Amino acid sequence: MAEVARVPVLLVGLRLGPFDYAVPEGMELAPGDLVEVPLGARRAVGIVWDGAPGGIGSGRLKPVRQRLSIPPVARPLRRLVDWIADYYVAAPGEVARMLLPAVAFAPARPEAPVLAVDPAASLSGLRLERQRALAEAARAEAIAEPLPLAGWARRLGVSAARLAPLVRAGILVPSAAPGRAARTSPRPPSPPSRLSPAQAEAAGALRSAVRSGGFQPFLLDGVTGAGKTEVYLEAIAEAQEAGRQALVLLPEIALTEAWLRRFEARFGRPPLQWHSALRPAERRATWHALARGAAEVVVGARSALFLPLPRPGLIIVDEAHDGAFKQEEGVHYHGRDVAAVRARLEDIPLVLATATPSLETLENVARGRYRRLELPDRHGGARLPDVTLIDLTRHPPARGRWLAPPLVAAIDCALAAGEQALLFLNRRGYAPLTLCRACGARIRCPDCTAWMVEHRLARQLRCHHCGRTDPVPEACPACGTAGSLVACGPGVERVAEEVAARWPSARTAIVTSDTVRTAAEAAALFARVEAGEIDILVGTQMLAKGHDFARLTVVGVVDADLGLDGGDLRAGERTFAQLAQVAGRAGRGERPGRVLVQTHQPQAPLMQALARHDRDSFLAAERAARAAAGMPPFGRLAAVILSAEREERLREAARLLRRTAPSAEGLQTFGPAPAPLAMLRGRHRVRFLVHARRGVPLQQQLRAWLDPLRLPAGVRMTIDVDPQSFL
Repeated sequence: MAEVARVPVLLVGLRLGPFDYAVPEGMELAPGDLVEVPLGARRAVGIVWDGAPGGIGSGRLKPVRQRLSIPPVARPLRRLVDWIADYYVAAPGEVARMLLPAVAFAPARPEAPVLAVDPAASLSGLRLERQRALAEAARAEAIAEPLPLAGWARRLGVSAARLAPLVRAGILVPSAAPGRAARTSPRPPSPPSRLSPAQAEAAGALRSAVRSGGFQPFLLDGVTGAGKTEVYLEAIAEAQEAGRQALVLLPEIALTEAWLRRFEARFGRPPLQWHSALRPAERRATWHALARGAAEVVVGARSALFLPLPRPGLIIVDEAHDGAFKQEEGVHYHGRDVAAVRARLEDIPLVLATATPSLETLENVARGRYRRLELPDRHGGARLPDVTLIDLTRHPPARGRWLAPPLVAAIDCALAAGEQALLFLNRRGYAPLTLCRACGARIRCPDCTAWMVEHRLARQLRCHHCGRTDPVPEACPACGTAGSLVACGPGVERVAEEVAARWPSARTAIVTSDTVRTAAEAAALFARVEAGEIDILVGTQMLAKGHDFARLTVVGVVDADLGLDGGDLRAGERTFAQLAQVAGRAGRGERPGRVLVQTHQPQAPLMQALARHDRDSFLAAERAARAAAGMPPFGRLAAVILSAEREERLREAARLLRRTAPSAEGLQTFGPAPAPLAMLRGRHRVRFLVHARRGVPLQQQLRAWLDPLRLPAGVRMTIDVDPQSFL
């Protein structure tokens, strides 16, 4: 009897596998093909994987049901799945799920019909003046290459529904000429920006790397306002000229719209986008356009790392220092590091662009793994802002206020000169704590060990960890005393309240993830800032990076000490990067900038380095401290977090892990200890921390310790290699 053909199949979303399946006669399968297979009584989706099948007898194998009509997963992406599963101690099937969003299984819709302007069409069929104005605007924008309706809507800044009368009146007519769907812009591309000598040298190095190909990692290290984007746009241009695709990662949706405008001005058309704010139809169109190689550039959040790119030529990680690139749910990967691995597997250049590189990135430069391209000066003759430290022990704000007199005076001067100011406080809401004056009770989240934060604009108390919301009570929940609840400490809403009281005629905007939820909202807000329609911005880290406002000359940091709370090893590095980035928003145009930093620790090395713009000396001191302690990047860390609804089950699991914890030379296991967030979303939590010297096979030790364990029912375990958060 002939041997039945078999293939290993990695089942998407499962913790176990790959599993062997029989290949039905007449079906041809290759590694990367997507298939439907039986799994018990149900059906599952899998990827034909690499390697030899196992030794299960042919008669026991179940057959593959069908090959799915979805583009196969390319070999570099399959190798990326293997690497992530190995490095982050994750199940390959769970990693593979990140390659295949739900829209990958939805059939691609036909490309939208393209429309062109009929220059001879009469406007008499348009009854309303605004319709005739739109028709004239369309004629003014018209070029030879037509657009779909969505493309015209984006170009004219209106909804597609507003253009329907133009279609009915024959102003916009179907065109036989091929269009480029919503990706195409009718504007001709602009010539490259005039680069400074340092920019030109860096751009030349990147262009050369893209031309020659091969894995070449670069750190594009430039001060805030140095023009890093213009430099790496030249690398994208080189990739396009070579017919290759480019992937650009941004840490936040709020940065996307400003970046898109710069890209479109340079290249004459927008790139594709990939982030959570897109509608399912947009995500489906983007995924399938990339899979068939019909798109040249895609910009997105960290999940864009797993998009199909048949012709990859370049990966760029902008604001590469940003903590948002670390995934804190599911598979705990770091987007910056996975980008480097994908670039290596694809054999293409990688660019990490930042003004405040991480110690890990700088260590890769020091060891010769990454090439550093430096932009030491701001573009166009602008200079870095003067930084003044305000000692709050000597210049405290008035009682019940949060802005010290020197900062108030600086804002007075800016407003009098017709300039703009920014106040930064990385704390959402109105107040971080609400307590009762009668009994002293503090309002906690019942599901987390965290205070409920008052959001006065929404008239709610919110937990910033689990998302729970409650109305603000009229009386204390503990003692029942009415009118006894008071807000303690400032959030951005409370600072904005003070701004409104001090400068009642100033036009103010609060910028947080609560007030700016989508890229479109961010674009509308920042357009108002650029137009001079807002005088004072009050916001969180959303304002700390990527924005370029020519009239903004004063930046005030309301509480510079806030980020130093918590005591994790990256607190200083993270705080310095954040403060340096927000300081970099000041004075980016022709007018000089000022930064005023309110702190109780003006003599702290971090604050002194910030005032001198002396990033390198601060990081040198951080590096020395880390090296002495054997901490990353000179050692390795992994966190193991246990959680359960029942505390006795959690204690039982923690005792089990403690008894079986690894003991090896160069490796230490600490814990169990209650997590700083000892309860999250109704689950009790404890943490273990594993510290290993460089060269110790950390992942191997973790697997030998954790894989054999059988945890009590209801206990979950999370493994976080290279943790960024210690909550």
